[in-house]
Amino acid sequence: MARAGHGGRREAAAAQGEAEEGEDPLDARIARTGCLEQHRQLQECMAERQDWRHCQEQLRAFGACMARRQQRQRGPSPARPPD
Repeated sequence: MARAGHGGRREAAAAQGEAEEGEDPLDARIARTGCLEQHRQLQECMAERQDWRHCQEQLRAFGACMARRQQRQRGPSPARPPD
């Protein structure tokens, strides 16, 4: 006998499958950071080279872009008082 609530899981899985046919949620989140192009370049390098060690330039560019994004979210650092 099936328990209540199991049908909801199937519905959620179906909805998730539909979302996967659309835009990738990870790509959508990265796009909001402004670093999607760097991420795609890194993905292309990884697909081509099959070894992240050969994609250091793309990895650094993506990391730097994400670091700039975090800095903008935090705001400017407070100024240090003079010694």
